[in-house]
Amino acid sequence: MNRAMELTGRVCLVTGASKGIGQAIALELAAAGGDIAVNFRSDEAAAQSVASRVAALGRRVLLVRADVSDSDDVSRMLAEIEQDLGPVDVLVNNAGIGLKRTIDELTEAEFDRTIAVNLKSAFLCTQAVLPKMRARKWGRIVNISSGAARGAGEIGVHYNAAKAGMEGLTRGYAMRVAGEGITVNSVAPSLIATDMASAIEESAINRVPVRRMGRVEEVAQATLMAISNDFITGQTIPVNGGKHLI
Repeated sequence: MNRAMELTGRVCLVTGASKGIGQAIALELAAAGGDIAVNFRSDEAAAQSVASRVAALGRRVLLVRADVSDSDDVSRMLAEIEQDLGPVDVLVNNAGIGLKRTIDELTEAEFDRTIAVNLKSAFLCTQAVLPKMRARKWGRIVNISSGAARGAGEIGVHYNAAKAGMEGLTRGYAMRVAGEGITVNSVAPSLIATDMASAIEESAINRVPVRRMGRVEEVAQATLMAISNDFITGQTIPVNGGKHLI
């Protein structure tokens, strides 16, 4: 498989692409030939660094600030992308927050914000890109979930709920557009070396069969695989070092 040609001519939107897993996915899709819309909400310097690296690969790139939990921002973002790069062919719903809270600490506002950023955003962006994907009879959507969708996790019940909802959203959309050339899948990382995972204890890492944390590049590789395969849809792909075996 020639990775450099795989996504040539495809416009890829990665939400929350300024750092961590989102950054790695943006660079992976660019290396596979895609033109990249780098979405960010606040850290413009970090997003610009990602955009520069995408441009260095010879791809078209657009830096687009938007709060993807806000429908007006999503509409404006899509209009900017379509004007500059063209309609979105590949959507990666990666934007998210991980406020670590116990059940006693968690507030209603924190619960609502987590659902909005981690789940509602995937709904808004998917609804925004689907009409033109359906018209062209081709599209790829990947939702970045988490092992917390099926386990207790380290962050809190609000995060569990958001990620479980994302996987339900994945299956629901996948079934409804499967006959229109569009696939919808989730990638579920666990114990990946990012800022969000900085507080994970060594004892938790030692319980993973591969005995290390995962790399953001490994999540990006799984994302590209989900995009590349026409016959995988409605699935959740775990990237967890064998954690599910225990």
